[in-house]
Amino acid sequence: MAITTNAICNSFKKELLEATHNFSNPGGNTFKLSMYTNSATLGKSTTSFTTGNEVSSPSGGYSSGGKALVNVGTSLATNTAITDFADLSFVGVTITARGALIYNDTNGNKAVAVLDFGSNKTSTSGTFTVQFPTADASNAIIRIA
Repeated sequence: MAITTNAICNSFKKELLEATHNFSNPGGNTFKLSMYTNSATLGKSTTSFTTGNEVSSPSGGYSSGGKALVNVGTSLATNTAITDFADLSFVGVTITARGALIYNDTNGNKAVAVLDFGSNKTSTSGTFTVQFPTADASNAIIRIA
């Protein structure tokens, strides 16, 4: 298994200081989530979206590059800046995924975060849902304290 634990990508941290990513809602960048098999190599050093070892769905419902995320915008919660996304579902898919990559589709497919599902997750001609945590200072998918 080459997907490391959940990680904010190092390149993303630097790009925040360079104003590369805009999480405003409305008017911000488009962020996508792509899913990967357990053969993928993803971690904090990932810098951009890749098709290498991306899942495939012979029954349809998942296409290369994944799907656009619905950004809930930004806020400040207990001295922590946060952003999060609505849960994302792929309908009618037969896939097995070990993890995912959140990336900025607007700005050169730059990597934001790697998600490790902990084990292979499977959907057979069904709905595969990636559930995001509560958007608060302790749990939001992206937090800056």
